[in-house]
Amino acid sequence: MNGMMRALLAVALAVTGPVAPALAGDGVSVDVVHFWISKSESAALDVFRKAWVAAGNQWTDMPAANKVAVQRVVSDRIANGYPPAVMQWNANVGSRELPEMGIVQDIDDVAEADHWRDVMPATVLDRISYRGKVYFAPTNIHAENWLWTSRKIFDDAGLSVPVSWDDVFNVAEKIKAAGHVPIALGGARWEVSLIFNDIIYHKFGPEGYARLMSGDTALVQDPRMIEALEMLSRLSDYVEPFATRKSKTWAEATAAVGAGQAGMQFMGDWAKGELVARGYHVDEDFDCVLVPGTSIAYFMVIDAFAFPLTNRDGTADAQRAFARMILDRDNQVAFSRIKGSLPVRTDVDPAGLDRCGRLGLEMIRAKKGEVSAQSQAMPSQMSEGWIGVVGDFFNDKNMSPAEAQKRLYELLMQR
Repeated sequence: MNGMMRALLAVALAVTGPVAPALAGDGVSVDVVHFWISKSESAALDVFRKAWVAAGNQWTDMPAANKVAVQRVVSDRIANGYPPAVMQWNANVGSRELPEMGIVQDIDDVAEADHWRDVMPATVLDRISYRGKVYFAPTNIHAENWLWTSRKIFDDAGLSVPVSWDDVFNVAEKIKAAGHVPIALGGARWEVSLIFNDIIYHKFGPEGYARLMSGDTALVQDPRMIEALEMLSRLSDYVEPFATRKSKTWAEATAAVGAGQAGMQFMGDWAKGELVARGYHVDEDFDCVLVPGTSIAYFMVIDAFAFPLTNRDGTADAQRAFARMILDRDNQVAFSRIKGSLPVRTDVDPAGLDRCGRLGLEMIRAKKGEVSAQSQAMPSQMSEGWIGVVGDFFNDKNMSPAEAQKRLYELLMQR
């Protein structure tokens, strides 16, 4: 959590908000702050919006540009004594600060009554809980370590989907020679960090990856870190120049793969949701595979909603009803089918998922290689710093691997 958020939330503890009038209408009303604004994200969120409204309730939509913007909106409203009823929040290490500070209500009674603990993976339960109580309603599980490939470009060039990093570089070289962009990438630094996380896992293995993601300063100085950074730098030869792509979004980069304008994209499975939303189909227009070197792992990101404490009449009951609606089995499957993710419930029918989704669900059910993604494992400020260093290194050919390694070490030393 950034400094501004922490400060405003601390102020909020001393603020008593005004009592709002009773809710109007037959149902209940919630205002929902979120950052799901791309084509596929908005379509997926519609599953919950429509289910909520169909039950006779009201939904006030409050979209924000990104996670940081959501934090800003939420912190401002809490500090002014009028928190939103529902806010989107990743269920990660840093999210535990919210219940610790006493600004979100627990929904443990809903989790207990609906048997969440019987149908969710242990990793999910751990992330949504604090001191034995459930505080977050998880919407879905994403995995960050996917490689998406263009069926058209690969078929035209007679290429096979890469199964090793040597394959990745060989394929990239051939795609480049054929006049296409080998690796689609937008301008955000977090996109680069996803690729680097894959490389870290490949170079350091499961134990080393976990140690680095937990902030192990000694391991950052390992010679393999230089090798990983050199490998990342080599990949930068196969993306568009930063000046060309700096204004592009991840979704636009994803679309280029579907349209046969770019060969590959390293991106979480939300890319599949975007491809499908734009009319492309798995096994026809694009293929999916876990990134080489990470096929035994599932870099989990858990999306969720949290419920700020408020003294508005009826809001606490509305928040509980909202949490129950999120975990409805049919809503879970319908949402993930559009979002490109996995349901957080393991008791869903896999027939409702495509090949990529079934592969992920099999890994989750088998408890095979569940690991926290970098953004989930590190405290928020450290994670943002890590992403910044990695992104700057990738985009700046003048920064050496040794300099990037030094900056990462200094970052982790600030813990």
